[in-house]
Amino acid sequence: MSHNPHEQPTRFATSNNNLPQESAKSFVLTWLFAWFLGFFGVDRFYLGKVGTGILKLLTLAGFGIWWLVDVIVVLAGKATDKSRRPLSGYRQHRTVAFAVTAGFVAVGIIGSSIAGNSGAEDVSGPAVADDQQSEETSPDKDTPAQEAPAEEAPETAEPAVEEPTAEPAPDEVDAASWAVDKYGAFSTVSENGTGDSIITLPSDATAGLVTATNTGGGNFVLDVLDDSNQSTGDLLVNEIGSYEGTTAYGINSFGEASSLQITSDGNWDITIEPISAAPELEPTGTGDAAYLYTGAPTQLTATHKGDSNFVVYEDTDEFSMGLLINEIGTYEGTVPLSAGPSFITVNADGEWSLTTD
Repeated sequence: MSHNPHEQPTRFATSNNNLPQESAKSFVLTWLFAWFLGFFGVDRFYLGKVGTGILKLLTLAGFGIWWLVDVIVVLAGKATDKSRRPLSGYRQHRTVAFAVTAGFVAVGIIGSSIAGNSGAEDVSGPAVADDQQSEETSPDKDTPAQEAPAEEAPETAEPAVEEPTAEPAPDEVDAASWAVDKYGAFSTVSENGTGDSIITLPSDATAGLVTATNTGGGNFVLDVLDDSNQSTGDLLVNEIGSYEGTTAYGINSFGEASSLQITSDGNWDITIEPISAAPELEPTGTGDAAYLYTGAPTQLTATHKGDSNFVVYEDTDEFSMGLLINEIGTYEGTVPLSAGPSFITVNADGEWSLTTD
């Protein structure tokens, strides 16, 4: 089975059910703390993450960048407490939180636009008047009496006809090149082994694809670590038993990926590739997968036949929450899909379909 790597707590083979256990920490309070007091790390202190809370406070939220990242992560439902349990109340209050945040952003954009237009008018007004005064007082300006009469064109002259010029065709979107520019590139890494292990991740890119198989009967976990061997928040896989699928690290993480920690009681194979190696979006599949999308903005109709989390996420160059679908069990519905190029990840434990209209 496959679960959302950012929403599922670590499960053990003795668990009696597969549903995620929610944290006692409130999604609403975390969102408010992240939005209004995030520069002081209050949201991280509230979640029990004292170390990163102090670091966020001392750096003023990474000069604002960390503040924005945490707000997006909380709204996307991927924030967890120190025990990596999803926050309570997310599904009930996420719509209101999205709407309020979007309202604040829209008001800020409109206010900035109005202020910019007002400043442009103030600057351009006197300049036009000075130009007019200069033209009126210039001694070199010819008067009507000094102007020479225009020569009449011959009666036989025909007006020149301009030949229409063909407009250049728009450049085609190259998804692979876009992915290299956005995430970086590196040589493919292939590893296999048995039991627990650690793989060093390529340093030439900020993100990458991880295709994994596991034949063990216990917990199989893939967790991304930073240089300090602390989790970046990218819990790629957290399954019991055999597994096969493709996930991605570095898309939504709290730190720079340095290594991949493997927890397994069986044989495993790991292949790490650049994001540019992902195939074009396919209409059907099973389990975890990752794709590139180059189409126009459209509607995405999705179905899922599984018992656990079904998550579809789109990463673009535009400011977007990215989380398209986040449900448990079977699913059927239609959501908006942004214009490509973009990177789409699917987390599922059963068969799914993604159809663009």
